[in-house]
Amino acid sequence: MNTRTAPAITEEFTTRLAQRAAEAEELRRLPADTVAEFRESGLAGLLLPARYGGVQAEFPEILDPIRQMAHGCASSAWTLGFYMLHNWMLALFGEQAQDEVFAAGPVLCPAPLAPTGRGVPDGDAIRLSGRWSWATGVMDADWIMVGALCGPDEAPYPALVLLPATEIQIEDVWHTAGMRATGSNDVVIEDVVVPAHRLVKVVDIYSGTAPGAELHDASAYRWPMVPALALSAAMPALGSAERVADLFAQRLTERVMAYSGVAQKNQPSAQIRLGDARVRLRALHGLLNDTVGRIQDAVDARERIPRSARADARAAAAHIVHESRAVIAGLLEASGASAQFLTNPLQRAKRDVDVICGHVVYDYDVARELAGALEAGVKISPISMI
Repeated sequence: MNTRTAPAITEEFTTRLAQRAAEAEELRRLPADTVAEFRESGLAGLLLPARYGGVQAEFPEILDPIRQMAHGCASSAWTLGFYMLHNWMLALFGEQAQDEVFAAGPVLCPAPLAPTGRGVPDGDAIRLSGRWSWATGVMDADWIMVGALCGPDEAPYPALVLLPATEIQIEDVWHTAGMRATGSNDVVIEDVVVPAHRLVKVVDIYSGTAPGAELHDASAYRWPMVPALALSAAMPALGSAERVADLFAQRLTERVMAYSGVAQKNQPSAQIRLGDARVRLRALHGLLNDTVGRIQDAVDARERIPRSARADARAAAAHIVHESRAVIAGLLEASGASAQFLTNPLQRAKRDVDVICGHVVYDYDVARELAGALEAGVKISPISMI
């Protein structure tokens, strides 16, 4: 059993993320100092298997650090959180692939998952080509995972394919209104041969039955992928909403309303906005804890997580993200025009969380539809993202 102590997010680390937030937006990627500090922090190894020098923590331990990092910079939290999550995903591959990728410990590995590439058989390997969008953190990548349809034309199957970042091309397309520091550029791969041991079938990843679940025999590696992805990637939104509530509370103590000369803290409407935000955030924490607890109990009991439970977790994560956006919007609305200056973190939080809401896993209508359909016994597509 691993006895390594899990690294913690320090207030100083979060403060430095906040101090670099404007620079990160301008660069449209993480500043070099942030990447270096993250590598040194040990956070990337939180879910890394013990046999490769990692902490091998329980899966839920990834959530709080990501949420806390968002108190400094949502874009940075999103990117660093995915680096942490993707070391967990790499631990789901077979032993030979893990021996290669973890030879020097945890890595920075983006993972554009949509199967927009094609891997055709080439002896004991595949020959991979395609173009992938949304490769968060690709500018600093060591390795990369991509989704692809693999196998013969008559029987293709979706898989995740792992290859060194030296074998990809990056196209700079990331010019966005929010989440600018994630550097989520496009990736192009042209006719690259990838050995078969660097593939894992998506059906096994989704269900929590990938090779790594048996290799490491720890509950973290039996978590199903979509709930793991959806819940961890919801944390930058929740952390941002918490930070906006803190900033709004501080702003109330300082702001005097134009024309009336009344301190905003004495306005009942402002007091209501703050009280409303706090109770809604507490409710989101309750939903998060309940959702995580249900899955953790099941994986601890070595139960297979049914599609209905996975869909319920995705819907809960989508609700956390969209409700966090609503909390931010309500507080920003009551913060006056000065909150819209680019130097003000309130407006940046709103832009960032607006973009997070556009992620495919947080499509609110689809997430709720899938959960409702499965509970009602309605058939859904076998390739639905749950």
